[in-house]
Amino acid sequence: MPQMDRYKNRAVYIEFVAKEDFYKLPYEERFTIVFITSGSIKLKLNDYPIKLVAPSILCLEKDDKIEVMENQNIAAQSFCFHPDFFNTAYFSEDKGYMSNSLKIETGLSLFKKNDINSGVYTVTEKAYPKLYEWFFIMGTEVYAQSDPLWVCRIKKYLIQILGLLEQLSSQNEQSPVDLALEYIHTNYSDKISLEDLISCAHLNRVSLNKMFKELCGFTAMGYLLTYRLKVAESLLTHTDMSLNEIARATGFEYDTYFIKQFTSKRGRTPTEFRKESREFAFIQH
Repeated sequence: MPQMDRYKNRAVYIEFVAKEDFYKLPYEERFTIVFITSGSIKLKLNDYPIKLVAPSILCLEKDDKIEVMENQNIAAQSFCFHPDFFNTAYFSEDKGYMSNSLKIETGLSLFKKNDINSGVYTVTEKAYPKLYEWFFIMGTEVYAQSDPLWVCRIKKYLIQILGLLEQLSSQNEQSPVDLALEYIHTNYSDKISLEDLISCAHLNRVSLNKMFKELCGFTAMGYLLTYRLKVAESLLTHTDMSLNEIARATGFEYDTYFIKQFTSKRGRTPTEFRKESREFAFIQH
């Protein structure tokens, strides 16, 4: 069942299950993220046998088929959302829930199944605390609806979770740059120095920046700034968070510095970007 927003006259098509037993999966007309925090479970996923061992994440589409074979003290939580949850820029008091052609593309490939991708992702030791924190906050907000921007916050954490999973899924064996990238994607909302990345990658400054430029086209700190701005773009487009809230959520200490960096790199202010992205989406729709 959708959540009824007590601040606005709208249904929000998301659910959070604190104790997922896997027997109702997948949820109808939903994308579902299942976070396995302890134990293990053997399943048939689309008639293919798999074993999930904590900590890991399972991403499901609405048409996937699940059959539980063996449960070994599994503990898991799940968050599911209708595709329309990713197609909504803002709420209009006159028109209600405004659905348009906006789409958050981050992480949607994680749900597709093929010969390479089973939808199962191992959670690293470094990523686990952040993922656990983000899931906890999403679950709390679904039930608490702590203020009128609760939906925006859930979108923010969902974008963070999917972005981190995308990065983890692209790694086979972790190179020094992969270690630094995981650190960035996990902690970009916090203060990060070049020394932090050097320590994480076990390289000196020159070697780290050389490898980053070869693989990513930026220095290590240049990539950090680019990634923060990328997340900021999604938050500007898909939430009503203030510039100060977005600045803090993406690791900028002050909103004035965020505005300066965004304007310099994107050629327009964050406010102009937000207005243009939404107007373009409605024109396309």
